[in-house]
Amino acid sequence: MSVVKTELSRDLSLFDITMIGVGAMIGAGIFVLTGIAAGVAGPALILAFALNGIIAIITAITYAELGSAIPEAGGGYLWVREGLPGPNAFLAGWMSWFAHAVAGSLYALGFGSYMALVFDELGLSFGLPHEILHKGLAAVIILIFMAINFRGVSETGKAGNIVTVLKVVILGIFIISGLWAIFRSPIYLDKFDDFAPAGLLGIVRAMGLTFIAFEGYEIIVQAGEEVKNPRETIPKAVFLSLAIVVPIYMLVAFVTIGAVNPDTDIPTYQWLAQHAELGVAEAARQFMPLGTLLLLVGGILSTMSALNATTFSSTRVSFAMGRDRNLPAAFAQINSLTRTPHKALLFSGALILAMAVFVPIEDVAAAADVMFLLLFLQVNVTVITIRNKYGKRLRYGYLMPFFPYIPVVGIITQLLLALFLFGYSPTAWYLALLWIGFGLLIFYLYSRPRVNSRERTPVILEERRVTATPRDYQVLVPIANPASLPNLLWPAINAARREEGRILLLHVVTVPEQTPLSAGREYIQQSRPLIEEALRITEAKDVPAEVIVRISHRPADAIVQTALERGVNLLIMGWRGQSKTGTAFIGRNIDRIVEAVNCEVLVIQQLQVPPFQRILVPVADPLQTSKAVNMARLLIRDGEGAIDVLHIFRPATPPHQRQQLIEAVELQLAGLRADNPDLRDGQLALKTIESPDVVNAIVDATTGYDCVVLGTSRDSWLKQQLLGSKPTQIAQRVTPPVVLASPSTSPVGFSWFRLLNYVRGGYKRIEPASERELVEHGLLAPEEQEVTEPPLHSRVNQNGVLVTALVSLASVVAMYIGHGETLTWVAGVLFLAALIWFTRLSMAGTGPGAHQAGERPQGGEAGH
Repeated sequence: MSVVKTELSRDLSLFDITMIGVGAMIGAGIFVLTGIAAGVAGPALILAFALNGIIAIITAITYAELGSAIPEAGGGYLWVREGLPGPNAFLAGWMSWFAHAVAGSLYALGFGSYMALVFDELGLSFGLPHEILHKGLAAVIILIFMAINFRGVSETGKAGNIVTVLKVVILGIFIISGLWAIFRSPIYLDKFDDFAPAGLLGIVRAMGLTFIAFEGYEIIVQAGEEVKNPRETIPKAVFLSLAIVVPIYMLVAFVTIGAVNPDTDIPTYQWLAQHAELGVAEAARQFMPLGTLLLLVGGILSTMSALNATTFSSTRVSFAMGRDRNLPAAFAQINSLTRTPHKALLFSGALILAMAVFVPIEDVAAAADVMFLLLFLQVNVTVITIRNKYGKRLRYGYLMPFFPYIPVVGIITQLLLALFLFGYSPTAWYLALLWIGFGLLIFYLYSRPRVNSRERTPVILEERRVTATPRDYQVLVPIANPASLPNLLWPAINAARREEGRILLLHVVTVPEQTPLSAGREYIQQSRPLIEEALRITEAKDVPAEVIVRISHRPADAIVQTALERGVNLLIMGWRGQSKTGTAFIGRNIDRIVEAVNCEVLVIQQLQVPPFQRILVPVADPLQTSKAVNMARLLIRDGEGAIDVLHIFRPATPPHQRQQLIEAVELQLAGLRADNPDLRDGQLALKTIESPDVVNAIVDATTGYDCVVLGTSRDSWLKQQLLGSKPTQIAQRVTPPVVLASPSTSPVGFSWFRLLNYVRGGYKRIEPASERELVEHGLLAPEEQEVTEPPLHSRVNQNGVLVTALVSLASVVAMYIGHGETLTWVAGVLFLAALIWFTRLSMAGTGPGAHQAGERPQGGEAGH
């Protein structure tokens, strides 16, 4: 089925997109949270804003790189889908939906507070308590913007620019008025003497609380499809927006605390905390002409525009998840009259309304912060995986310096900040964990079975010749070659008989990547002789069997999908021999299958046909003896053949330990003889050898045997790198055919194994469907066009960035140890100078030359 891609018009200039980022950051956060955060950190709120600026810049560097390479709508959700496995993409969308909805509720509450103050100034209380009026106004504005978004009305770029400029002008007047008040009466600086009354913990908690005010640069990359020359414009806009916003935040904090003279005998920061979300407006009343009025106008403008944006963005995220079938189909419905996703809007609006009405404002802000921090953490991991996965095939407009250390620092700092938020608002974490847990439940029980994956392997034939079986035990046998059928079906028949189960015969019709899957139906008749021969063998042994034929571009995908869908107990595959690639253990396809399915796996080298007469089973762990022997018994005829269990002792093994190991193995063998009366005397024996080299000892011991069964554990990448894979080394050197037996494991152990495999290099695996989509969109060069020289290298002046980083870190340390005196303010000025210098260096490193590995003309960029 063809897919029609709708592209947006690229109309936004550097100024437009920068103003979008600035407008999103100078939203309600600075107006609503400054007073609350001042009560948490004291005058050190200035330092909290500076530190948040550093953390925001770290992740902004990641957003700049990914936004320049994949400048499409979707931002973090799209990147996580490309870079991280399993439920990560779902969680990224799920958390983004929640975070934007919660942010919307925060802005609605801010609007309610400011409008309540307006009514109070006008003497209009409507006979309602302040809390009810506050919440009621929040609910009303939410419903209004739901109606506006239903009609399809949203901020345009130009209108957004006007609102943003007005907000900046109002804050500029506020800052200048406050600075004038402070310089007229320098005694006001005494208010900073108790600089950090709650210590470092208070600063960190204030950082977590106000981090939501720094996440607006994500909106810049969300608008990537509407930006002129996005590869250069997006990274520049990200850095410019932060260079504008961070100084404004620090100066607002400075004058809010320094220029206010409370009418009560309490510190200014406590006075601001008492006024909470109205702290900035009450401060303006004291030192700014028409201060309260102007700040109220600014606050109302900010909360309304931010609420409109978050209503729109949360609706868009949930609509996209509905369209991808991650959420119910209702989320993807579009109203025929207004052409808006009305059901997604209804659900998103209900979520915003519930959070605004039932959750305190501090917990609302902290819950949104937790979600954004976790989302940014995912994106920082993603930039590492995408750079390693696609390398020079992506065309970058900006490459970060010091890769991958910057995203690693971002991961650590965001995780720590999120954890510290628990100390400020446990409720926020409970809400976040509840939402994530609910999301995982939806993903595994609802979304994953329904998800419209970019490529599936359709079943084109199912033929059952199955009688009722006492047990639901299933043996999956992929078949492709008539010559290998006896080799594979012998152990499968034995397993089905022993466990009173059935055999699933899977044949995969493989078609080239460029060929539609539907073309595979033409080859079904060519597969009929193979299927009939397999069924003839199983029917001759009176074993229930079922045939499944699937079409796929990659056989491994079809095997994995069948194993997971049917919940098979044993998978039996053929093996031609050791992989020629150094990155694969058995073979690339077989490795992928073993990594993806948690069942017993038997891989039989295609050299001789069972049943075998003498089988050697080396074991290292006595507890694995029973499983290994039971696997070996599938390869012999009942009552015939001999199985020797081999254990190698190191020369330094103490005698008492040797005796314990021998007794443990003999105990396992005795249990096998008791459970299987058909095992005749002498058919099962234990052999021990002393040798300093386990591999050489096993190779030498295989003489006279016609099969070797090697247990393969799901070792970690580190263990394989340090010790090597013994089964691989043995298989390369022995004469008899090798059978590799992999046991099933616990769900926790299997998840840990998959995580380790992903970290060791699984993240570099490119899904062909994803690759094809990126190539079609002009974002990725076809593999044959990849330029190999020179390697990727950032154009950013790394020495300059290192100096600015050191100056910034030294400045924030000096601000803290200065205790609000001269050193603090000198360090603050130095910090802002370093920020401007860093912005200049980063912008100079963007542009066509940022991709040093060569340029390729690509479409999709107007004006480029």
